[in-house]
Amino acid sequence: MEFSELIKTANVDNVVLKQPLRPPVRGTLCVTSHHLLLSSRDGDTMELLLLLRNIDAIEKRFVSSGTITIKCKDLRILQLDIPGMEECLNIASSIETLSSLESVTEMYPFFYRPLNLHLQEWGLHTPERDFDQIASHTDRWRLSCVNKDFSVCPTYPTAVIVPRSIEDETLKKAAKFRQGGRFPVLSYYHRNNGMVIMRSSQPLVGAHRRRCKEDELLLQAVLGGSDLGYIVDTRSAQLAKQATLIGGGSESKSNYINWKRLHRNLERGKVLQESLIKLVEACNDQSNNMDRWLSKLENSKWLSHVNSALITAGLVAECVEREGRSVLVHGSEGTDTTLLVTSLARLILDPECRTISGFQALIDREWIQAGHPFQLRSAHSAFSHARLRHEAPVFLLFLDCCWQLSRQFPLSLQFNEALLTRLSQEVYASNFGTFLCNSDKERCAFRVKEKTNSLWAWINRPCELGRYTNPLYECNSLAIWPSVNPQSLQLWQGLFFRWSHSTQHLDEAWEEISLIVSEHKAKGNTDSTLPGGSNSQAPAGISSICEPCC
Repeated sequence: MEFSELIKTANVDNVVLKQPLRPPVRGTLCVTSHHLLLSSRDGDTMELLLLLRNIDAIEKRFVSSGTITIKCKDLRILQLDIPGMEECLNIASSIETLSSLESVTEMYPFFYRPLNLHLQEWGLHTPERDFDQIASHTDRWRLSCVNKDFSVCPTYPTAVIVPRSIEDETLKKAAKFRQGGRFPVLSYYHRNNGMVIMRSSQPLVGAHRRRCKEDELLLQAVLGGSDLGYIVDTRSAQLAKQATLIGGGSESKSNYINWKRLHRNLERGKVLQESLIKLVEACNDQSNNMDRWLSKLENSKWLSHVNSALITAGLVAECVEREGRSVLVHGSEGTDTTLLVTSLARLILDPECRTISGFQALIDREWIQAGHPFQLRSAHSAFSHARLRHEAPVFLLFLDCCWQLSRQFPLSLQFNEALLTRLSQEVYASNFGTFLCNSDKERCAFRVKEKTNSLWAWINRPCELGRYTNPLYECNSLAIWPSVNPQSLQLWQGLFFRWSHSTQHLDEAWEEISLIVSEHKAKGNTDSTLPGGSNSQAPAGISSICEPCC
């Protein structure tokens, strides 16, 4: 198929672009295979360069001419006034068709070739590298290639970390007892006490109370010399019990005698997607009515989902750090709320994950390689009129939780809000192949790492990295325990209001902070004047900005 066959009208003159916080612009609108472009007639400057994949919905209105309202997955809303009804209809039809192409190899990352970036710049974060770090501290674990051809588990990577005493044949039998073949694998090794966080999918117990000796042996090997571990199920006890009726369920106390089960219900799927839709609707409400705003915000329940995710992640981290117990996390499929909890728990416990490179590695391992179905979950955002199928903003919820942590601990995370908002956009529509597909198996089939560029390679360039670096960062080797009191959680305005509220003053403040910090570093006074240490003080003017609001 040729892209040109899908473009009914390629160019239209005298189109007026209207968007918040900017004056209207008149120019020439162009539709290409992957972009919507508008060039201004005054100065011939590019006013709009929008990936068609970023378009979530369009609305058409006709009077004397045509108006197209474009609602984007990154929550932007644009309006195009197009002279001529036929041209407007043709443009709308072309946009709808090109923005909804589902073939992976037809997406823009397979065509994007930026200067000074090579296709081979992948592989910074691999299971082998993670294992090498763990092996330097303990010999209890090994790297298994039992899934080298994706035959054991189609959503796991080719290599996983498992107890050294467990053979591959045992893993294969345990995989048959777990939904989708997702047998328990290592997520995080806590160096302070040797405890671990494991993740998996639910056991296939069913109504007949099936058991699997190999699965029981695997989890017993996880405990080592410990007499107790915790299983954190991200479903309510009632939902877990109902799952037995359709072949699922949870680990029985009689067969897993050294494991204690804890249930913490986290919403997923349609409920989470509808929550995002309601929140965005509230944020775009123009009524300026306080009661209406507060009611809509409460009804969206988005902050309740943030609260639940942080509480559950904090529980897992507390079991590991304070109680000295290993933890297995799973829900049903193990590809959504399970990954949300394990990744947040790691961020709480592991200072390495709070660096920019460590955060990239965390996302690679706990989301991308771990089999989160990005293409299914991010098919639509908050504006689409299409019937909900597999969409769910689980990764967006993770980023929101990260932002809450960064606000409560402004000195402990090396990355800033700009990186989080960038990722919230990249996951829906991107020039890069990092978030393409639903699993490593699919990425290998489409040769994503051979034919597309890595987002991390682009961000890690020196000319880009500074934009995503927190100038106040000071390494904190301690765990960061988030406050989950209702007063401590805030709406992420930098994401949900970024297209409707100007951030000029905030940007200028951060530039000033960066300048102050750079001057102090240049004077060699970082030990005594930069914030972060127990005996340090922030430079004048910084401390009030750094303090969490609650």
